[in-house]
Amino acid sequence: METALTITTAQSLFGDRLSLNHAIRETHAHGEANAATTLPDAVIFPETTAEIAQLLALCHENRTPVTAFGAGTSLEGHVTPVAGGISLDLSRMNRILAVNDADLDGRVEAGVTRKQLNTYLRDHGLFFPVDPGADCTIGGMCATRASGTNAVRYGTIRDNVLGLRAVLADGTIVDTGGRVRKSSTGYDLTRLLIGSEGTLGIITEIQLRLYGIPEAIGAAVCGFQSERGAIDAVIEIMQTGIPLARIEYADPAQMAASIAYSKLDLTARPTLLLEFHGTEASVAEQAAMADAIAAAHGGQGFAFATETEARTKLWQARHDAYWAARAAYPGHGAFSTDTIVPISNLAEAMAEARQSVTRSGLHACIVGHVGDGNFHVLILYPDTPEGAARAWALDREIVGQALALGGAASGEHGVGIGKREFLTREHGASALAMMRTIKSALDPRGILNPGKLFLD
Repeated sequence: METALTITTAQSLFGDRLSLNHAIRETHAHGEANAATTLPDAVIFPETTAEIAQLLALCHENRTPVTAFGAGTSLEGHVTPVAGGISLDLSRMNRILAVNDADLDGRVEAGVTRKQLNTYLRDHGLFFPVDPGADCTIGGMCATRASGTNAVRYGTIRDNVLGLRAVLADGTIVDTGGRVRKSSTGYDLTRLLIGSEGTLGIITEIQLRLYGIPEAIGAAVCGFQSERGAIDAVIEIMQTGIPLARIEYADPAQMAASIAYSKLDLTARPTLLLEFHGTEASVAEQAAMADAIAAAHGGQGFAFATETEARTKLWQARHDAYWAARAAYPGHGAFSTDTIVPISNLAEAMAEARQSVTRSGLHACIVGHVGDGNFHVLILYPDTPEGAARAWALDREIVGQALALGGAASGEHGVGIGKREFLTREHGASALAMMRTIKSALDPRGILNPGKLFLD
């Protein structure tokens, strides 16, 4: 590994866009995960795909590790440069390259953020629906196969990417997919790169599916007598085929924290938050059907609103759930599980998770994108090494329960560092061996985001 030689050569290519400043290196040593941090040897801010290709060819030649960095919002240690080397910050590649109104698609650079894109699209009467909550970059969303609150209707990032431009480990530029909605030719390289967490290539441009802004949007909130009643209502709503845009769950502990933090006029009990898109008539009809189903399962006080301010406050409170829980338990560390199970097993999975929390003696709040069986246990633990160890043990127990119910270790946060140990159990030894073969073929010197996905 000749990182010093790489840095010396790269300085002539990037000038002041290569930084050795300790403070800048420190901000690129971690994301939002509670994993250990590692300083990169240098941070580079490219502005074009060609620059990245030139840099990766150099890093490949010198066996210098490269870790891509977007907005730093990842929760599983994806952006931590565990082997040092180069942190490649794509934030300056933030141009919206094209919007095709007639075809409902557009092209962006990897550093464009979700909020930036939707602000731009508003004047076109369009929006991009994948909403993980944080104002993450589109490139980062692709790398981690992100999801979010709208996935129940619009799908995850995987479902909304038509094609990519990426740079491979040796500097080769590759284009995958295109603008058409379907193709039956060749391997699906777009899907191979989505969710690869920067281990197979650096994504630099993305061709996206876009959607027309709905004529009407309605939001509702409903409290329940029991958690089981809320989850049973979710299952029946989904089975009925009501085209929900979002359906989220928050347990009493999370509701208490969110009510205090976001100043909500609600009650701390098992709660569903719903959103409906369509015409005014269809939105009203969807809400009425959901109200009736909720009432049959112990739902009380189904409150429906179409006003933008009320809806925005409600969903901002959901996105601020993490910070609300942190505020409710000062002096505690926090991290979130991300398990997903078949929706018919959701109530059982959440009940088992709650029992595990009780046995652990730790505090926790539960929220979830329950329309697709994905839920998060936000574990609050004493901010000590012993407290962190107890939290990790609880996380492993909850993940094990989900896997036993036919689920997955992560529904949207990805593998990174924290979920590596579960890959064999979830996918099997043969599939994991195939993944390693792909990695070796595309990155034979192992320079792209080393230490992620695989334990060794």
